[in-house]
Amino acid sequence: MQNDPLQTLRMENARLRQALEESVAQVAALRETLDRTLAAHAAERREARAAQQELLAQIATLSEQVARANDRISELLAIAQRKKRPEKKNEPKAKPPPPDLPDDVREAFENRPRPPVVPDKPKKLKSEAKPTGRQPLPPHLGKEEHALSPDRCTCGCTAFDFVDEVVEEKLTVVKEHQRRRVVRRKTGRCRHCRKRTTARSLPAPFPRSKVTCEWMAWLVVQKFVQLTPLDRVRDLLHLQGIPLSMSFLVSQVQRAAGLLDAIDGVHWAQLLAGDWMTHDATPLAVVVDGVPGTHKGHIEVFQRSGLVVLQYEHDKKGETLATKLRRFKGTLVADAEHRHNATFADGTILEAGCNAHGERKLEAAESSQPVLAAEGRTYIRAIFAADAEAHRLKLEGPELLAWRKERIAPLYEEFAAWRDSVLPTLLPDEPLAGVLRYYQNHWTALTRWVGDPKLPPDNSASERVFQRVAKLRLACLFAGSTEGAHALAVLMGLSATCRNIGVDPQAWFTWALERRGTHADVYGMQAHQLTPAAYKATLTA
Repeated sequence: MQNDPLQTLRMENARLRQALEESVAQVAALRETLDRTLAAHAAERREARAAQQELLAQIATLSEQVARANDRISELLAIAQRKKRPEKKNEPKAKPPPPDLPDDVREAFENRPRPPVVPDKPKKLKSEAKPTGRQPLPPHLGKEEHALSPDRCTCGCTAFDFVDEVVEEKLTVVKEHQRRRVVRRKTGRCRHCRKRTTARSLPAPFPRSKVTCEWMAWLVVQKFVQLTPLDRVRDLLHLQGIPLSMSFLVSQVQRAAGLLDAIDGVHWAQLLAGDWMTHDATPLAVVVDGVPGTHKGHIEVFQRSGLVVLQYEHDKKGETLATKLRRFKGTLVADAEHRHNATFADGTILEAGCNAHGERKLEAAESSQPVLAAEGRTYIRAIFAADAEAHRLKLEGPELLAWRKERIAPLYEEFAAWRDSVLPTLLPDEPLAGVLRYYQNHWTALTRWVGDPKLPPDNSASERVFQRVAKLRLACLFAGSTEGAHALAVLMGLSATCRNIGVDPQAWFTWALERRGTHADVYGMQAHQLTPAAYKATLTA
């Protein structure tokens, strides 16, 4: 009996269905096992991650503790080093002179004058105890006043009998520094001639000016007193919602220099009319139109008793300086440079040297001749100490001249004898020999100040002016044009004069610009009446 094909297919289908069910059950079992395994692994990862985070937190805490401990150790070491007495070092010995010296030279060296003992600087007296408690605010500050009255009592009553008041004074600032000045000028018609007349506006730097004299003074102070580059001023104004271009700021600086150039000219005339001045020069990089890179120009300073004039020159030629000083009949305190030879050639202008320059050379020579260079420097230090004592005593005129003749001239004589004893024992190429030759060749110029009580012993006043030029040069790198360099010289010279004589530069710039601007005819003041010294005199009056 043959099997029914349909029955066979049914049996095969049942077998396959059973196998499929068994496979599904196995897959489900495997999936369940996999899920349990994955869950166990996830839990392990979470535990590991938590442990890792805990370890990282502990490491961060330990690192912070180590950093604090290191800081504390550094502080304790610094304190210990300050309190530790310095060990006595072996005093350096002078190099012996060459053995082949003549006997008279060797004897003069052995018997050379010994340097004087430089007195210690006098200790500053303790200032008087400052008053404690709250101090009143400066009376020169502008003030805004508000009057407040109570509206309602706690009981609801609104009627008051005022018997007293409480006055509070607090320091405040305006919300924004920049402001708009709105001037409404009315126009009237004359009843007689029927002509229309408009009220004159407030002072401005120039007609149709976009800024006030106060704002232009603020810009000049930002640039040449605060030494802030114009791009940073522009960025600050942009942050305050005032979009001004760089070309506009540059043009305002040029306008300010043009308005105040005549005052700078008055200062230059005063310097030329005097009987002495100090001079120095420092490089200034300038962008010249059509020339690649930057041109190395120079800023020259001329200074006397707080009066400062800065001038820009394309070169550092001696003929240029001699031509500039041809009207000067006095003494010029300057460093010993070849370019000054043309200035002192005919003897009209006397040369006075810089003793601070020589002292710095002696200090540098201590690296090769520590004993002899220190001896020579001691003489110069004693000379400066005697001059400082005269300043503390406030000596002037004949009294100062007598002091210098009595106290400083003998020091120079001893130093000259010491120099003549030491110089023959040195090799020509030694640094100390070069310094002593400097004092030998420029002796008259370096000692001229002893016989003239108006002259200073060095050129340090001019070099101090250049400190701010160097800071501005570091912040701005170069002047954008030759005109910019001239404007820099004018405005920095005026700023330096204000600083030296104790005048608020922003107040003076505002005052001068108002009288040099659109209202010049109203004030009717000449340039010599608008100098910082003239402004200070008005404050005193």
